[in-house]
Amino acid sequence: MNVIVDFCLVPLGVGVSVSKYVIECEKILKQRGLTTLLHGYGTNIEGEWESVFSAIKECHRRIHEMGAPRITSSLRFGTRTDRAQTIQDKITSVEEGM
Repeated sequence: MNVIVDFCLVPLGVGVSVSKYVIECEKILKQRGLTTLLHGYGTNIEGEWESVFSAIKECHRRIHEMGAPRITSSLRFGTRTDRAQTIQDKITSVEEGM
């Protein structure tokens, strides 16, 4: 089953700047072959359910390995059975209506 996820991971106890942790997660998602779209407060991820959630688990594991004692994440996700839809399809639909 295909899923589109809005994923925000925030390492805690590592100081103010978290870009190196975000970069590491982006690398993991790309290495897994997932379609992603980075935005100001997270990343949209598109792919098969198992692949996406396995990659999110790997992000958590890797960020802990990098020294973050705590992580908080938020997820919003959706699936469809009536038709295939991509992240870009959703963006295009809104932009065409403007």
